[in-house]
Amino acid sequence: MSVIDKTMIHVSPLSALDRVTATLQAYDLLTLLSPDYPDVDWSGLKCERHVRLAFHDIVEPMPGLVAPDTELMQAILDFGRHAARQQELLIHCWAGISRSSAAAFAIACDRNPGFERDIALELRRRAPSVTPNRLMVRLTDDLLRRDGRMMEAIEVIGRGAEAREGEPYRLPLHWPIG
Repeated sequence: MSVIDKTMIHVSPLSALDRVTATLQAYDLLTLLSPDYPDVDWSGLKCERHVRLAFHDIVEPMPGLVAPDTELMQAILDFGRHAARQQELLIHCWAGISRSSAAAFAIACDRNPGFERDIALELRRRAPSVTPNRLMVRLTDDLLRRDGRMMEAIEVIGRGAEAREGEPYRLPLHWPIG
């Protein structure tokens, strides 16, 4: 009999970070904020490991802004790969809609080849307002050599419901679920 792994990727907007961390005992934290966001003392958070990546939430290069790139997406995948087997992951960005959702989708797809569509559908079910950053998804699709399956999965779920900020949600780290 196989044991179902219930390890989760938690996704949150910055404003709900304290509320979400209060529910977790052991977790690794990935912070995705703009380069101009002020330095913050994160030491009050009881995470096992903290990685901060700075880039703007844009889907194509723009003068004066830092776009997601292959190196950045590799760092996100490495973050997910270095988590201990039963370690919870917490990913946050400013609104919890685009960057953090793309990162959660990327990590889940990396761990679970062939489940891209299932992961996207579950992402939409759990978080109606999210719209994963398309550039981040495309870069990850290329890195993981998924031949467009990640992009197709995001196309299937479409743009999320209009929202200024997303609600915290959890996405399974290991598939199949159920």
